[in-house]
Amino acid sequence: MKYKPLTEQQIIISIDRLTRFKPTEDKYLRVFKDIIVSNLIRPVIKKSELDLMNYSEIKDIAETIFNASLQEQNDDYTINFRLKDYENRIYNNSAEVQKLLNNKLNYKSALKLQEISRPLNLRWLVHLSENMPIEMIREKYSTRFPISKVILAEGITEEILLPKFGRLLGYDFDKNGIQVIGAGGKNQVVKTYYKLAEELKIPVFVLLDNDAKENLEQILRKLRPIDKVHLISSGEFEDLLPQSLIIKTINYELKNFATITGHEFNPELSAVANLVEIFRLKGLHEFKKADFAQKVEENLFDDTDISDEIKLIFKELKENNTQNTST
Repeated sequence: MKYKPLTEQQIIISIDRLTRFKPTEDKYLRVFKDIIVSNLIRPVIKKSELDLMNYSEIKDIAETIFNASLQEQNDDYTINFRLKDYENRIYNNSAEVQKLLNNKLNYKSALKLQEISRPLNLRWLVHLSENMPIEMIREKYSTRFPISKVILAEGITEEILLPKFGRLLGYDFDKNGIQVIGAGGKNQVVKTYYKLAEELKIPVFVLLDNDAKENLEQILRKLRPIDKVHLISSGEFEDLLPQSLIIKTINYELKNFATITGHEFNPELSAVANLVEIFRLKGLHEFKKADFAQKVEENLFDDTDISDEIKLIFKELKENNTQNTST
């Protein structure tokens, strides 16, 4: 077999992708096939041929190229064993996928190539060879991995703000292994939940806007005992933000040239509709949920900025999943 070594960047990208929160089969096949397609010279294997190969063969070729690309060799496979255990603990993996997990990639040497600005999954990977439970590693180093629970929400606002609300309420997502997924709309929440419920062994907490009652019914048909749904009592997630927090955020944005008060909010409109109108009247840039959520995060200082329903959501999130739904 003839091949060209992986570059340092290829090695780092590979181990990063192998440890992200993605289905085991998808990420391992993608990484191993990318290594083979990009670096194997002989024998020539077409992509269509790769798709028909046994998983053990794919793993063996990719592993050989990966390890040969590192100057320092290593026979300590503690990280590999613990990664396999973790992947099997959170995903429903087939016997075929076990062939991909039974690898001897030289993680310890690969991790020495990048020691600054590691993403959370690689920060966790660095400590996997330490002699302590992986949950203790997560809590000690705030790595978020191993993931213990998923929050599935409709959009970007929840992705940005829920971790900050959690920190203010004493429930740090990185220490407790909470992964937030924004599905991109209520219809996508149903599709994503069905997929997660099939793939995952860990709990999923679903957060739905009030107008998603039909979607709630679709989810309830396949809701697992370990999962839970919270239907927002009125409106959407932005409507749970205290008006005082919204005003504080907008006034920070306006700074020296204008201010707003609660009188400028129309009680008959949703928070988003009010924000669109205020942004227009004040000559601000176009209102965008993601941009505004980031500004809100910057102006969150203590739990007085958190509404009662958001506190209730976190109470449910921390509880053992003894009930299926909360509305």
